[in-house]
Amino acid sequence: MLDLIIRGGTLATASDVFAADLGIRDGRIVQIGERLGAAVREVDASGRFVLPGGIDSHVHLSQPSGDGIVMADDFESGTRSALFGGNTCVLPFCLPRKGQPLREALKDYHALAEGRCYTDHSFHLILPEVNGAMIGQDLPALVADGYPSFKVFMTYEGLRLNDAEILQTLDFARRTGATVMVHCENEDAIRYLVDRAEAAGDLAPRFHASTRPVAVEREATHRALSLAEIVDTRIVIVHVSNEPAIAEIRAARARGVNVVGETCPQYLVLTAADLDGLDWEGAKFVCSPPPRDTASQVACWNGIETGVFDLFSSDHCPFRYDDPTGKLNPRAREGFRHIPNGIPGVETRLPILFSEGVMKGRIDLQRFVALSSTNHAKTYGLPTKGSIAVGMDADIAIWDPNETRPIRHAALHDAADYSPYEGLEITGWPTTVILGGTVMIENGVLAGKMGAGRYRRRQTAASPNRAGPV
Repeated sequence: MLDLIIRGGTLATASDVFAADLGIRDGRIVQIGERLGAAVREVDASGRFVLPGGIDSHVHLSQPSGDGIVMADDFESGTRSALFGGNTCVLPFCLPRKGQPLREALKDYHALAEGRCYTDHSFHLILPEVNGAMIGQDLPALVADGYPSFKVFMTYEGLRLNDAEILQTLDFARRTGATVMVHCENEDAIRYLVDRAEAAGDLAPRFHASTRPVAVEREATHRALSLAEIVDTRIVIVHVSNEPAIAEIRAARARGVNVVGETCPQYLVLTAADLDGLDWEGAKFVCSPPPRDTASQVACWNGIETGVFDLFSSDHCPFRYDDPTGKLNPRAREGFRHIPNGIPGVETRLPILFSEGVMKGRIDLQRFVALSSTNHAKTYGLPTKGSIAVGMDADIAIWDPNETRPIRHAALHDAADYSPYEGLEITGWPTTVILGGTVMIENGVLAGKMGAGRYRRRQTAASPNRAGPV
């Protein structure tokens, strides 16, 4: 007998849409077809879409954020929020403290997550520095232990790597099959513009956007892609916000560079004008890169539609707004540079893409599945996730395409005190979410327990230039 049957739904993968029932046993999908027989439990999915659970491969939880600043979400609230957004797996970043060994930092993050997660999870490592011992000893051991992805920054003092260090990291990835994610902004140019703005008394939140213009992202994107071309290895360009950066990705691919592109909801539905809110409310929208303009929104949608972007992630980086440890900390009104950088969005990522993409005819259901789940699993080494097929993890999100309601933070489940997408009308919401065969959310109500989510060890790429996402 099966443990669970999902009956009457329309199933979708990154390549197909079809009507079938889904049979689950011992946490895995074991049958797909009609008249599957008996099960301990059945779920009626009539009139709904049965999709792979979302994988959000770009989230920040319980991350150190500077003196007196506290990130809003820990692993309990962050994964609960992710679950309600149709996600069954998240990949947060592990940021070592200054001078802390990478292995010790990972031990700390595992302790923060243990027994507190509503979704499965794994960790990317942020590399705030690179040296010979790290490349020769630490990173090979960590890749072998299932941590095959690293993020490097071209911005933020104390985090950014120089070109030589990025080349070292990319060369390591080429040799081992690891994956390097790059935050592309030119820190020297940003620092020049910030200093100039502060000297002129331009301190309000909107100047965060004007001091991180498109050119600093475009230049850094071009440089990162050139470094990957020199090394001849795959690279992930994260949170792309504008057409010139998109053009750099297109041009690099035309030259044969193996590049994975990622964008986020803020670049589809927000603009820099949102940072100009009254009484410092623009602080709610401070993130990097910042939202751009409506032309950039159109360009990002085109990148989604044409395959420039393989990944759609939230870059969930939550801080409370009206809080002395968050956006309105004691120094914030001294100038925009003191506003914590990041916005919440793990729960609203997929509803925004479904509503604005699928329901408005910009993308089809298969493309939604690829952007929301399948490509994340392929890019970051989760071979049993991201699709509906026999043998895969029974991680399922059942979507009601007819449910329409606006985004209201009061109805969300994170620990922030606002949503940057407040009031956006959404058509299509996940109503039932299943993790490893366990019904975690049923008809919009939490049914599963904290701790059901497990840590997932990941694999490296099969070869340095394996086939990319769909």
